[in-house]
Amino acid sequence: MPESPIKVLLQTTIPTTADDWSIARFSLLGQFLRVQQRRGAPLFDVTMRDRENVGSPDPVLSTLDQSDFDEMWLFAVDAGNGLTAADCAAISGFRRRGRGLLVTRDHMDLGSSICDLGGVGEAHHFHSRNLDPDATRRALDDSITKSISWPNFHSGANGDYQKIRAIAPLHPVLKNPHAAGGAIRFLPAHPHEGDVSAPKNQGARVIAEGTSKVTGRPFNIAVAFEPNSNAGPAIAESSFHHFVDYNWDVSRGCPSFVAEAPGAGFAQEPNALLDTHRYVLNAALWLAGSTA
Repeated sequence: MPESPIKVLLQTTIPTTADDWSIARFSLLGQFLRVQQRRGAPLFDVTMRDRENVGSPDPVLSTLDQSDFDEMWLFAVDAGNGLTAADCAAISGFRRRGRGLLVTRDHMDLGSSICDLGGVGEAHHFHSRNLDPDATRRALDDSITKSISWPNFHSGANGDYQKIRAIAPLHPVLKNPHAAGGAIRFLPAHPHEGDVSAPKNQGARVIAEGTSKVTGRPFNIAVAFEPNSNAGPAIAESSFHHFVDYNWDVSRGCPSFVAEAPGAGFAQEPNALLDTHRYVLNAALWLAGSTA
């Protein structure tokens, strides 16, 4: 019998809003996953949605632990109020049932509602919640956009790519047998990425690192939580802009509040999109307990 496709939920923490980072702006990610095949059959069954009304439990998120999804990619694009206590409890229970989670956010306090998620929430540091234990990292990095404070690591313009470092030992999510050195080297850039670290005693470690183009400081891009008898696999990611249409193809446009001029490097470096696609595929498979 053919294997059932991996059921993936791509989910934001805001209601559908045209002039914001709603799930429609992650369409290229959804399209990429939907066309992947295994022995002539779809590899992934992808559901894409925004949350419903802010302030009350979301009907899907607040019952996620009872769902048949294999993994969820949570794009925390809210101002700090995107998840209720019931949502967080069910998402945490989802992972305790052995399911996979990718949780990503952005600069300053954007997406800070994820702090209450069990385990993976501890990996995310914000300006006013769950501050980085390393006080030296609580400092301005991107000094160009004056309205945004730390954490705001500057990896390049939207529309450009950044060179990343896979941290040894090479994690399956960072493997690319077609790349020099066998590891993913490029991801989309963003002018002000967030701050993630590996919590102690959680089976977590940093697997990828970037470098600020303003200060030259290294910053963490991804933290992997290995699955165990008490929890499924998880990834804490520094910025949802690694997965947004605009950062893969600037012609797709962005919300009106994005003030920075875009770059063109991502379109000019073919390996940037290839590496990004490989990263997405690796992550989706690893979160489901599979390998590429």
